[in-house]
Amino acid sequence: MTPPVLHTQRLTLRAPVMADFPAYAAFWASDRVAYMGGPRDAAGAWFWFCHDVAQWALLGHGALMVVHTASGETVGQVGLNGGPKFPEVELGWLVYQGHAGQGYATEAAGALRDWAFASLPMQSLVSYIDADNAASIRVAQRLGAELDSTGPRPDPEDLVWRHARRMQ
Repeated sequence: MTPPVLHTQRLTLRAPVMADFPAYAAFWASDRVAYMGGPRDAAGAWFWFCHDVAQWALLGHGALMVVHTASGETVGQVGLNGGPKFPEVELGWLVYQGHAGQGYATEAAGALRDWAFASLPMQSLVSYIDADNAASIRVAQRLGAELDSTGPRPDPEDLVWRHARRMQ
């Protein structure tokens, strides 16, 4: 599947391109990934970057870069993660250094969630979040996700936040 281009009030969500990798690798090398199994070196970042891109061809969903439309600056990424590591399709987000606290994760993840429910045959998505990651828990709550204490998880320490398809 060709990745969509999605637009929100402030953001453009688009497919990753090679020019996105340096900032993505810098993110994975930072302490901002402490709740995501990092930091990781360039090879580890490359693994996840390729995973994010390949899912579109293999699974019909994947990651989109989050670009601040007015400035053209890439501020993070959102993605629908699947494959053997993920028991269910995960709605995930990351925000680059200097862009946290501005609502970008909520805005972008909400747009990707809505696209997924309109375009893919799934009744729910999950977000796997470290119990100590208060910022991501707040994003999940703002998105209307509910804690699912029985949901399968890739890491037994993660919380599962469930995003249910809304009835139209």
